[in-house]
Amino acid sequence: MKIDYSANPPHECATTALVMFVTSFDSIVDKRLKQLDSASDGIIRTLLASGEFTGSSGEMVCINRPDGYAASRVVLAGLGPRKTCTPDSYRQMAGLLSRYKPLTCCDSATFHLGTVSEPETFQAVIEGCILGSYRMLKYKTDEASLAGENLSEVTYAIDNRRLLNRLQKSVERGCVTAGGQINVRRLSALPGCDLTPKMFAAEAVKTADKLKGLSCRVLDQKEIKAEKMGALMAVAQGSVEPPRFVILEYKGGRKTQKPIVLVGKGVTFDSGGLSLKAADMMIEMNGDMTGAAVVLSTMQAAVLLQLPLNLVGLMPLAENMPSGHAIRPSDVVTTRKGITVEIINTDAEGRLILADALDYANKFDPQAVIDIATLTGATLYILGYSGAPILGNHDDLLERIRAASEATAERVWPLPIWDDFRNALKSNIADIVNSAGKTAGTATAAAFLENFIGDWPWAHIDIAYVDIEKKGAPYTPKGTTGIGVRLLIDLLSNWKKL
Repeated sequence: MKIDYSANPPHECATTALVMFVTSFDSIVDKRLKQLDSASDGIIRTLLASGEFTGSSGEMVCINRPDGYAASRVVLAGLGPRKTCTPDSYRQMAGLLSRYKPLTCCDSATFHLGTVSEPETFQAVIEGCILGSYRMLKYKTDEASLAGENLSEVTYAIDNRRLLNRLQKSVERGCVTAGGQINVRRLSALPGCDLTPKMFAAEAVKTADKLKGLSCRVLDQKEIKAEKMGALMAVAQGSVEPPRFVILEYKGGRKTQKPIVLVGKGVTFDSGGLSLKAADMMIEMNGDMTGAAVVLSTMQAAVLLQLPLNLVGLMPLAENMPSGHAIRPSDVVTTRKGITVEIINTDAEGRLILADALDYANKFDPQAVIDIATLTGATLYILGYSGAPILGNHDDLLERIRAASEATAERVWPLPIWDDFRNALKSNIADIVNSAGKTAGTATAAAFLENFIGDWPWAHIDIAYVDIEKKGAPYTPKGTTGIGVRLLIDLLSNWKKL
């Protein structure tokens, strides 16, 4: 998508289609609407009187060839009531506009933001455009028929010329954050045959090779064994695909600054192992590596934005498959930390690979560790498809993540880790079990991870179910959502020492 910037008033924007965002109205007081009404023989009054367009959220109307306008057509985009309008209102509308036929058939479009001055809103509009228009076309054989469905050239315009620099910086930032989210969608949508642990590790290496300032090291199976990552090896042993462990580093902060470590679950296909999933539950399990994709894409975005932080990204990668070599229920596994784990359910594998990764994080003497994972199906019964539970050992860190979720509309909500959940993990034959059953499954999974945390602030984000959009939303078409990158980048962009 080619992007340009302008401070021209709406009627002077030389473009095929001019988009104007408007809030709900019951009379024409906006001077832009007054001018357009005058240039189009009272069409705004007609639309308002008929109720066809009142600026309600999601409403769109196209006005062709208004007199005195350089644009061939004007599209009015409704945001809803002014008092409830947020940056996400613009993001959602931009997502809808990116698929609106009167726009997508045009050579160019100008999004005129009028008197808007908030950088968060500028950023939200470009994010909505990019996220709403993305389609996974890798396996389509009829790409030619899909060509032209997306906007190819967009100009962002505002009234105040002095804000053009702010507009440009915000749009450039939005391109990075949305690009990161798109990368997660792309990786998460790949079938397991095209994203094995080895292939995923190669993606990380390729990403680092393209970015100055991002380093990547990959541990192969021999090196993983040397690190005594028994939990990661246990999950991987049922598959013919060997595991990998990816270590990404970005040093954008002072040499003395302790790093923030991001850890992402990377199960490239999860059959459930010998505790085999049902067929209808297995079909989306190529996306069980979304947490690792979020970590990779967040590291990429942090480098592009030159965040003044030291960051480490850890990606334990494995495939969970049934075979004669697979781990069995009742087996006992020794983790890197030395904690022994009785296997109750081989489909509780994500916490096993995270356990070794969280312990490995100690190597970096972190100031904080955040893990993100499609970990538990129990999230469906807590927040549904609407938000991600967060848990951890540091209230300030959890509150910062919650604040970032408010800013980005990637919703999270905190849950406790009570002693009841810790006690539920007791084993008769080992130190702990890997599954305490269905009761409080999200919290007991976090309580399991807590055993591998060092003496540092830690937060766990469970993105199971919010990683998939079932029906399709304004800027999240049906399929993988890529949630997590914008959340983490906002958190890191506003980082202060804990």
